[in-house]
Amino acid sequence: MRNTTNIFKEIADKISIKIKEGSYSSEQKLPSEYDLAKEYSVSRLTIRKAIDLLINQNILVKQKGKGTYIMKQTDKFQSGKNGLLSFSESAEVYGKKSNARLIKFEKLTSVPEEVQENLQLIGESVFHVKRLRLFDQDPMTIEEVFIKESLLDEPTLKKNLTGSIFKLIEEKSDISYSHQEIEAILATEELGHYLTVEQGQPLLLVHTTTYSANGQPILFDKSYYRADKYTFKNILHRN
Repeated sequence: MRNTTNIFKEIADKISIKIKEGSYSSEQKLPSEYDLAKEYSVSRLTIRKAIDLLINQNILVKQKGKGTYIMKQTDKFQSGKNGLLSFSESAEVYGKKSNARLIKFEKLTSVPEEVQENLQLIGESVFHVKRLRLFDQDPMTIEEVFIKESLLDEPTLKKNLTGSIFKLIEEKSDISYSHQEIEAILATEELGHYLTVEQGQPLLLVHTTTYSANGQPILFDKSYYRADKYTFKNILHRN
């Protein structure tokens, strides 16, 4: 039997697919709630919930007194579009399979100053995991993750060096939010080799500190993203 509590999610998925297929074009006004309810044979309340979900996903935007519009989309993968997600979760959203190839794993007792500041360390060692991340077999980013030694034990981490580190951490602590700083850089020979781009091509370097709900820093990472594949989406709404 169909779960009525999830009908609005099904409708949201159908509307999203129509947008991707071009049935509803970018910057077009969405049909009225009445017309959509008739089209999908559901109540207007269900349509309203589906629209609210798509607004939260930055697919639609509502303008008071004028209706609901489709936001301009991009072909690039958009980090932040669906909130704070791990690389593996982002791949799933886009219908891709995430892969990781380990480049380096080490325990640091001499911790770089930037890492100490972001993780608020006082004489504590950290684990440093450097990996190439891929969507299917397409290189997307090189991530360098720094994790407090007190958060994960070394044997557990070593067994999961190509898996989801977010998932490992959430077995020990909640993950609530992150702060990011983004800068443009040029690919070095090493970065170009792993990301299959020419040396000197533009990349995005993202510094991210991730926190628990009580404001404690959990992990810090520096990730190098292909600028031709990735964009960072932060929608600013005018009040």
